[in-house]
Amino acid sequence: MALGSEGRDGFTSRFGIVCAAAGSAIGLGNIWRFPYVVGESGGGAFLLIYLAFVLMLGIPVMLSEFVIGRKAKRNAYGAFRKIAPGTWWPLVGVIGIVAAFVILAFYSTIAGWTLHYVYLSVANSFKGLGALEVTSVFEAFQTSGGLPLMWQMIFILLTAVIVLSGVKKGIEKYSKILMPFLVLLLISLSVRAITLPGSMGGLHFLFNPDFSKINAAVILGALGQAFFSLSIGMGALITYASYFPDRTNLSATSFQVSIADVLIAILAGVAIFPAMFALGMQPEEGGPGLIFMVLPNVFQAMPGGYLVAVAFFVLLAIAALTSSISIMEVVVAFLSEELNIKRKSATLITVIASAFVGMFCTLSWSTFEGVGIGDRNIFDLLDFTASNVLLPLGGLLIVVFVGWYMKQQAVRDELTNMGVLKLVVFMIGWYTKDERTEEDRARFRAIRIRIYAVFMFIVRFIAPIAIAIIFLNAIGLIRI
Repeated sequence: MALGSEGRDGFTSRFGIVCAAAGSAIGLGNIWRFPYVVGESGGGAFLLIYLAFVLMLGIPVMLSEFVIGRKAKRNAYGAFRKIAPGTWWPLVGVIGIVAAFVILAFYSTIAGWTLHYVYLSVANSFKGLGALEVTSVFEAFQTSGGLPLMWQMIFILLTAVIVLSGVKKGIEKYSKILMPFLVLLLISLSVRAITLPGSMGGLHFLFNPDFSKINAAVILGALGQAFFSLSIGMGALITYASYFPDRTNLSATSFQVSIADVLIAILAGVAIFPAMFALGMQPEEGGPGLIFMVLPNVFQAMPGGYLVAVAFFVLLAIAALTSSISIMEVVVAFLSEELNIKRKSATLITVIASAFVGMFCTLSWSTFEGVGIGDRNIFDLLDFTASNVLLPLGGLLIVVFVGWYMKQQAVRDELTNMGVLKLVVFMIGWYTKDERTEEDRARFRAIRIRIYAVFMFIVRFIAPIAIAIIFLNAIGLIRI
């Protein structure tokens, strides 16, 4: 049975679990944000630092969320309420749910843009346009009001259809279709990019470290990208882990999801930078507008660019959808389990509420232009609040909860259902099941204990300090 405790819906296969969890982590941040951040931060050197942070800190923090979710088998709020009843810890779950709702509101704005660009690409609307004209197309669309709002509503409804179907028949089913398709598309785009004349400069830029460009700000940026790209701190991983069967290998799952997240981000760079270099563009030219104002020109100039453009924006839309599914599920699971609202009604409430708030985000450049605080419009305010306050604060409290509040035996029980042991054996390949001896078992038990000790040290000391630095720098209390 795939059901969790009390007859809850749940995942049915390891492949489905990895696809769903990876889909949550892999989103526009990997394909839209990561390439331009690399471009601004020195290429390969930033990549190495980012990879190190994912492996040393991202995986342990992700494991912390998995431990909480599977231990409680409840939503983000209910998990803390079950493990720590009568305390203030459930407020951490509230932070995650609020973060998920806020992110869904503004994330759907950008996701709607990707749907519009799928349409424009299919219609070959960029044919014959120059760089300034392509930029004008985006600016006219962004400020038009009704059109981006329509695409945002379509995207929210697409997300709702999948979430409405439940975990097994909705999230898992569609994740197993969408994620492999996303990977195939990205591989195809990468192969096309590196076969262009002059593309090797892009690969050299991406993989050749230039440590002269590394400073404290770049290191902090890599740390922040590692945490935020893994969907840490907003309750999505806690919620998904609550649907994991007891047999699920948490360590292997977190490792696989993290590696998938990194590989997708790298493939996005491979798909973009070689094409830019082949056409004489510099990676610093893109900035946040790289996807919508620079790449259409890149696609136009390359042979077969029409198909490449269509595939790329379909890829973006899929990445946005797999992430938004997990974000919406955080809110729906809370409403269903804590307020006893039927899933259909919970989904409808979430759709209406997120569409209402999201409308203000999408219209930040038109109807509500000039509404905001300082130089931040409504979209920027929600983005800043979620990314720089709610997510790091939630992540910080999660690792403190696992490292200092939860009973160590409970944490050990979740991590060591042969999970860490299997991961070590998988990576090193020491033995097969038929070759185990008592000496082997003793050796692996010792390794498992040492790895658990390393995990606890990171979660108790290293991760809280790292996340606290991100948080304090983001809100301006310290400057690095």
